[in-house]
Amino acid sequence: MSFVEEHAKYDWDDVRLSIYAKTAKDVERALSKTRLDLEDFKALISPVAEPYLEQMAQRSFVLTRKRFGHTMSMYIPLYLSNLCANVCTYCGFSMENRIKRKTLSVGEIDRECEVIKLMGFDNILLVTGEHENKVGMKYFQQVLPQIKKHFSYLAMEVQPLKTEEYSLLKQLGLDAVMVYQETYHRSTYAQHHSRGNKMDFDYRLETPDRLAKAGIDKIGIGSLIGLEEWRTDSFFAAAHLQYLENHYWKTRYSISFPRLRPCEGALQPKSVMTDKQLVQLICAYRLFNNEVELSLSTRESSSFRDHVYPLGITSISAASKTQPGGYADEQQELEQFAISDERSADVVAASVKQAGMEPVWKDWHQTYSG
Repeated sequence: MSFVEEHAKYDWDDVRLSIYAKTAKDVERALSKTRLDLEDFKALISPVAEPYLEQMAQRSFVLTRKRFGHTMSMYIPLYLSNLCANVCTYCGFSMENRIKRKTLSVGEIDRECEVIKLMGFDNILLVTGEHENKVGMKYFQQVLPQIKKHFSYLAMEVQPLKTEEYSLLKQLGLDAVMVYQETYHRSTYAQHHSRGNKMDFDYRLETPDRLAKAGIDKIGIGSLIGLEEWRTDSFFAAAHLQYLENHYWKTRYSISFPRLRPCEGALQPKSVMTDKQLVQLICAYRLFNNEVELSLSTRESSSFRDHVYPLGITSISAASKTQPGGYADEQQELEQFAISDERSADVVAASVKQAGMEPVWKDWHQTYSG
């Protein structure tokens, strides 16, 4: 049993029509409840819910502070390689794009880690393109222990792996894995992934199941906003979250909200989400699930991030570089996509404090569990 079977129970068009058929009464009913179901979530992300955004935001603020206090977790991505064996229409690392390719050596990784540590980070996300042969388990086994010496909490965003491989990486210091489905619409997924292992929709969809079975502390899921109709994709991400929490309750979960950004071979979004609609989605997730961590990256502008910190977000990246060697060597031509919030870590931390919150540079650690 995996989420593949659960996913098959839903018809995309039926879900979409159901969302757009929600009424003001459905929204008001959802806002009156303390425990929301997926039908309530549909109502809160529907067009008819937009006039209720202020109420949603106020309640989202209260629920977030009650569960997470006045803290904001800070993390930074470290891009290890931009080698990739996939063709993906939306990614600057896609193998068809003519960019310089680079995989960091042991020495280069040490230099990157030193620069990142000087910024204050103790929570790092390792990112690579998906290249099983040159940037696969052999490489991960080599570099994880090296990087773990520098940081107490280590997350990865790489190609999907087997359960036993995740178990091995956990022994080497891996704490969390982010694996985004990109889109839960099967045929649209196929249109955007025309070559490589990433073409396998079901294998990717089953990855959080394998992660949870391997005992990984935290799993991040979500869709790439813009590939498909965002409301329907977001419903499927919520259904995925509910399934995972019901089956693997010992694991922590996070949701991210990546909107398409400019990159090499840039793709025009099929579904455009406004800033107001992104706020609506953030609040809807918080009302639907009080426990899930909500993460916002530097894809979003500094102004937008500063305004939405208190409304449900619990984790943010800062000072991000999306290319291997970006911190120590400042390589610009290798980047995966263009970021929007280009402020330094100190400036972002100051903005968090300005919003009445405290930046936290270290995530939960297994030694704290007793």
